[in-house]
Amino acid sequence: MTGEEGASLRARDAVGVRSPVARVCRCHLTPNLPRPLSLPLTLTLSVKLSLTRPMPLPRTRVHPRDLRFAFRSDADGDAGSNTTHRQCECYIQAVLYPLSRAVLFRLDPETAHHVAIRGIARAGTTPGMRETLAARYRVPDARPVEAFGVRFPNRVGLAAGWDKDGLAWRGLAALGFGHVEVGTVTPEPQPGNPRPRVFRLPEHRSLINRMGFPGDGAVEVAKRVAGGDRPYHVVLGVNIGKQKTTPLEEALDDYEELVDVFGPLADYLAVNISSPNTPGLRRLQEPEFLGALLGGIAARRDEVAGRISRPVPVVVKLAPDLDDDQLRTAADVVLEAGLDGLIATNTTLAREPVAGHPLAGEEGGLSGAALTSRSTIVVRRLRDHVGPDVPIIGVGGIMDAKDAEEMLEAGATLLQLYTGFIYEGPGLVRRILERVG
Repeated sequence: MTGEEGASLRARDAVGVRSPVARVCRCHLTPNLPRPLSLPLTLTLSVKLSLTRPMPLPRTRVHPRDLRFAFRSDADGDAGSNTTHRQCECYIQAVLYPLSRAVLFRLDPETAHHVAIRGIARAGTTPGMRETLAARYRVPDARPVEAFGVRFPNRVGLAAGWDKDGLAWRGLAALGFGHVEVGTVTPEPQPGNPRPRVFRLPEHRSLINRMGFPGDGAVEVAKRVAGGDRPYHVVLGVNIGKQKTTPLEEALDDYEELVDVFGPLADYLAVNISSPNTPGLRRLQEPEFLGALLGGIAARRDEVAGRISRPVPVVVKLAPDLDDDQLRTAADVVLEAGLDGLIATNTTLAREPVAGHPLAGEEGGLSGAALTSRSTIVVRRLRDHVGPDVPIIGVGGIMDAKDAEEMLEAGATLLQLYTGFIYEGPGLVRRILERVG
């Protein structure tokens, strides 16, 4: 076996492409890394691709900075032929996303995330690119859903934490999401926790993060979500959280400020009191704080709704680590305050699902497949408690269409992806919608 053939097989196995009938596809990937990581770096992968019939060999130059794929056929092929274009199209989900993921996963998780955000943000604002993505990934006949007075074009959304600063939500709409939850946003800019603060556990299709609400702050994010178009009727949520330095006793001041800013701009607001990565934040779920906090948020919400002459739905995101009594108590307080629904769940501090992994001891919230069972159980228990009419957004460990179906069967009204989107790519939205409508 030649050195190139060995490299081809190793790369093929890394992205899960296995076939005895194959040609070689070379992908040249040139990440545009942020300073101080900017380097003249080009990675070349050779992958054997299964072909149903002969076709000109596509040579693909992948720029993760904008996630564009420019196809060029070999000299013996016709680059303009419809056949070549159709066959190249099929590579996007089957091969090119796994390839780009394989390269991105060679980068530090935050750097990879930065690359993806930049690419999707550019696609969302570049004429032609957004429409191309939408044609590939959106499901135009998906069934809309009504929840807390808002019409969602489909059931599947993107959870808070992915587009923290509202940079890429228009591009994400083109990938098929019916709603995008921006944030978590704090009143002022803050750096979050020290790096490294995101860790991949690929053996478990999971992540651990201890980000700590890094972000540009309310003023900058408000500029990005204000005005402009809402492509594909995407619903825009904003997830709000207190500043790290704000004492718990003064947390209401932060949330009131954020309701003032984003109530007129967003389709709904999500109150984050369940992140494990801001010291003391989860204590706001306790009865000592929760009633007064949510009552104050509801009162400010009503004031804003009166000023803008439309409702401002507010939902509350809960932790998966609450026991049954705590879940019931928290849900009761949410409803007694007159708020509109629940999100279940945030990340977990539990490590049993990943016990023995070298990174299991890292501090932070665990998400992904390791959370699937627990988040589904929490949704089911909340649904049993609050009855059929309260909207519940189910999130946590939805990694495939089967997980989504089980979450809906447990009682979720809407779904959100996060870690599944990272591991499975944009095609996951379409696969879920094709299964559950």
